[in-house]
Formats: sequence, structure tokens, C-alpha cells
Amino acid sequence: MLYSDSSTCEGSSNQSCSISNTVSKKTKPIEVYAFVNPICPESWGMEPNMKKLVAEYGQYFTMRIILGYGSDHSEKSSQWGKTAQLSGMSFNEHCHEVKSCYRASLAVKAAELQGKCAGERFLRILRERLFIDTKDINSDAVLNDCAKRAKLDLGEFKNDMESSRPIKGLQCDRRITNEMDVNEFPTLVFFNIRDDNEGIKVAGRYPYNVYVQILTETLGKQPEKQSPPKLEDFLKKHRFLATQEIALVYDKEKEEVLKELKKLRLKQVVSPVHVKHGTFWRYINTDD
Repeated sequence: MLYSDSSTCEGSSNQSCSISNTVSKKTKPIEVYAFVNPICPESWGMEPNMKKLVAEYGQYFTMRIILGYGSDHSEKSSQWGKTAQLSGMSFNEHCHEVKSCYRASLAVKAAELQGKCAGERFLRILRERLFIDTKDINSDAVLNDCAKRAKLDLGEFKNDMESSRPIKGLQCDRRITNEMDVNEFPTLVFFNIRDDNEGIKVAGRYPYNVYVQILTETLGKQPEKQSPPKLEDFLKKHRFLATQEIALVYDKEKEEVLKELKKLRLKQVVSPVHVKHGTFWRYINTDD
């Protein structure tokens, strides 16, 4: 589905809530709007694809996370096991007990006030606490713990949570969601900000090659693929990864990846966290 790139809205200070084709020479040509719901299993299952897209073609695009809201997912909880198996992103079957993500979404917007990377780190940790640890991500204790783990300024985070700035940021996201008629999560919208062509919207989660095809079409040429970083560097950057995330990024079978991870485990670089539908790997070398 095609969408123009002229949508605008107002948000809190230090936040951009516009979609514009104004561009400088140094700006990456593609903008990807990633609409996700923090408590949506399909959005969580999209993580491997998004990491691989950034690792291979991140030189061509910037990605902006837009927080979605809406449909109650409890009626789909019986399908969650299948989603976990297909995506490799395991989650606890009791996660469907969380009915609302409003306060958690406000917390993500508060984290974003400390920078784009800070917001992304916080969102990832928040999902880990929900899908793996089955924590109540709307509780202040859990949110503050996520802020600490994401290395945010905790005092600033708490103050922002009591202000109107996260509310305005979330209102901005919801306005963009409505204007682009997004009602399924995850949804990615690709824009080429160097031309007047309309963007391409892809609702749902698809195999990785679909997103490469869309990036190619939006870019107007075949993109050059980058090699992924060294495995240890990748683990150091992301800190906590599923086996499937690593296997997809490095184009390797899980068995081959597990052999490499076991070697790193013997070197005390990572430790495994076993869950129902797979294994996550925590980076434990903290001398950086």
C-alpha cells in the first residue's frame, strides 16, 4: 500500500513529529517508520528481521519506532506458541494477562527524551521483562529497573514520567498511526526522502527477503549489502540476544551458531538463558 510523506503533527520539545521530504546531502535516503505495540507478540517476533536489516543495509536508512495501541490480543494467546516457534523469539505464555501498554508506552517516550538510542534500549529491555520474565511492565518498580538497565539518567527519567512530555510524544505517535491508517502490528512504512514518490506500507511480519525487496524498490536501485560485525562485537552491542536473532543476522543454521556461542561461553563472554521456545544469550564481559 502506498502513502505520501507529507504528514505532520506536533509533539513534545526535542521530538520531531513530522514526515517530510526535506533532506541534506548527508542524510540517509530512506526513512523506515516501524509501528510496533510493546505487548504484541508479532512485534516482538519482528526483532530478528529488524536487526538483520540494520546490520546489512543500515547505511541506507534511518528507522523510527512509532508506538501503536489498540486491539486486545488476549483472544490470540492460543497462537502465541506458534508465533514463538516461527520467529525464534520466545515469550512466557502468561504474558497475555497484560491488557494495557499505556503506562509502559509513556515510559518509552520518556526514555526517548534522553536520545533515540536510549529509547530503543529501553523498549528492548521492557519487552524482555514482559515476554521472558513475565513482569508487570506498567509498574513503577519494573519501569525504573528497565531505566537502570538501559543506563538512563534515572532521576531525569522519573521527572519526565511525571511531566506532560511523554504524553505529547505518545499523542504524536498515535496521530501518525491514524494518519497512515495503521491497524496491524508490526507495520513498516518505507519512504525515500529524496524524491516525491509515495511510501510503501507493509503490514504484518514477513520473511526477511520481502523487506529487502521493498528497500530496493524504495531506493530505486540494488543496495550494497554490508558484512555483519564480528559476533562478539554484535553481542557486546546488544547485550541480550536470541539464538534466532544471531542465526538470521549471520545467515547460519542454529546448530552452527550454537557451536560458536558455546565457545564464547567457555571464554566467559556470554551465558545462556534457557526459555520455553529456545535460548537467549547474555553478554557478561563488562570490562568495556
